[in-house]
Amino acid sequence: MNQPLSNSLPQPNLPTQFDVLVVGAGAAGLYAALCLPENLHVGLITKDTLSTGASDWAQGGIAAVVDPKDSLALHVEDTVQAGAGLCDLAAVKFLVEQAHSCIESLVDMGVAFDRRGSNLALTLEAAHSRPRVLHAADTTGRAVVGTLTAQVLNRQNITVLQQAFAVSLWLNPQTGHCQGISLVYQGQMTWVRAGAVVLATGGGGQVFAQTTNPEVSTGDGVAIAWRAGALLRDLEFVQFHPTALTKAGAPHFLISEAVRGEGAHLVDAQGVRFGFDYHPAGELAPRDIVSRAVFSHLQKSTTDPATSHVYLDLRPIPDEKIRYRFPNIIQVCQQWGIDVFQQPIPVAPAAHYWMGGIATDLMNRTSIPGLYAVGETASTGVHGANRLASNSLLECLVFGAQLRHLTPEKVSETVDDLSVHNVAVIGENLAEFDWITQKEKMVTMRVALQRLVWQSAGICRSQAVLESAIAQVKILREEFTALPLSQQLLNLSPRKTLRFDLADADRQLRTWGETYNLLDVAYLILQSAAFRTESRGGHYRLDCPQTEPNWQVHTLVQDNRWWKSLPIRS
Repeated sequence: MNQPLSNSLPQPNLPTQFDVLVVGAGAAGLYAALCLPENLHVGLITKDTLSTGASDWAQGGIAAVVDPKDSLALHVEDTVQAGAGLCDLAAVKFLVEQAHSCIESLVDMGVAFDRRGSNLALTLEAAHSRPRVLHAADTTGRAVVGTLTAQVLNRQNITVLQQAFAVSLWLNPQTGHCQGISLVYQGQMTWVRAGAVVLATGGGGQVFAQTTNPEVSTGDGVAIAWRAGALLRDLEFVQFHPTALTKAGAPHFLISEAVRGEGAHLVDAQGVRFGFDYHPAGELAPRDIVSRAVFSHLQKSTTDPATSHVYLDLRPIPDEKIRYRFPNIIQVCQQWGIDVFQQPIPVAPAAHYWMGGIATDLMNRTSIPGLYAVGETASTGVHGANRLASNSLLECLVFGAQLRHLTPEKVSETVDDLSVHNVAVIGENLAEFDWITQKEKMVTMRVALQRLVWQSAGICRSQAVLESAIAQVKILREEFTALPLSQQLLNLSPRKTLRFDLADADRQLRTWGETYNLLDVAYLILQSAAFRTESRGGHYRLDCPQTEPNWQVHTLVQDNRWWKSLPIRS
């Protein structure tokens, strides 16, 4: 492809610099933007529109100690026990201790949590020793994100850039400090400076064929941080939610854990309640155990466990409680011809939450100066090998609030602005069929990748299968790099801007960027799963089924090097 220069192209309506750039607009990104000092000019970037991330889908609620019968110590103990020996105790204590003030902040903002009289209503979820989960019916995430979005839109210091896709980090070559990002926006790929960058891009569930995550969850933050040389941690630990709606044509809609907390039963095709055959807590065992119980039961009882399902029976719950607590689940099931009052819901496990991520400290700092991470993108140490239910939204809030302490590096007022003389145009001589061909290849890659990762790094794993999958992913990554579009974009130097005169360029470039990230995320998960030769939490190896004391360590990843952390104290 040729790159004819143009000196007369209009620049998109995009500031060339911010004090802080927040990438991602789920609960973590929104709350982080709100907690940053109001004297800072904040750019909030979302690759779709506001309220399309996984936080908006969260049904269960937010865990916090607000009941006098509960205690901080119990919440800490439950979190650590679920984390299977890999929780950072200091981080867990910080999370639990800060929870109450974050709940008060949300209530003050107007989040309408359910109440019993004047008190906040609390429900019990799996692996919690007390009812401590606050909720807004079964759409807690939507209630929180909706309120935070309204607050963000009223802030004069926050500029929201929708349908903008962050491609890579921009590091200062002399200091290694993160000084901005490369960004696809309004048909152009350009570079934007910032005194600090906060990654809040959520998880990477879309790397699996079966996932409860929305389409935007492509592991963007982890991928771009890894490519920039950031330290990552515990990427093998993926939580598989045991009860996702499984019906032909329907999305893998998550049937909240709170349903089982309120008394729903897991049954097989014969109506047998099988959970207690695998764990004394039955349906209320930790999620990884329930997921493997469903997987194992299907292995025994069906000829094709990959496409089969069990059932979640809500009929033991009083009808009025179902109507009050789970109106959204009722509505979605009705859309797919399921009457929850009369029949059980077909369910099977699906990838749900990524415990690993970019390694951060309690101030959200990563190993790269000027780069921060918050929410599911980060590995703060609070989740260990298996996240306790409803601690995820809490983590977004508690660690998002820490950004009130952020002091970004001053962006020079004499910054070397991007000039029209650095703009190259692509598209005038690009045959339409050429782009279509590349797009078709990327779609094919993505489907093949999702199936491969689901089959090799899903609920049960083994060394031979993982190694075979790694070899296949390496081939896919080579094929992707060889695409003409990849050659253009991957070799783009800082301060060089590409303008795409192509129909729907932003969406097409987002397809390219997401494919790029998913290929890297798949490689990272597979390599990490092969590296950890034991079973623990969300990582289960058929060939290494025991939890080994010498593996009570974090898996650390930087560039193409994997190693163990120092042993973690119990």
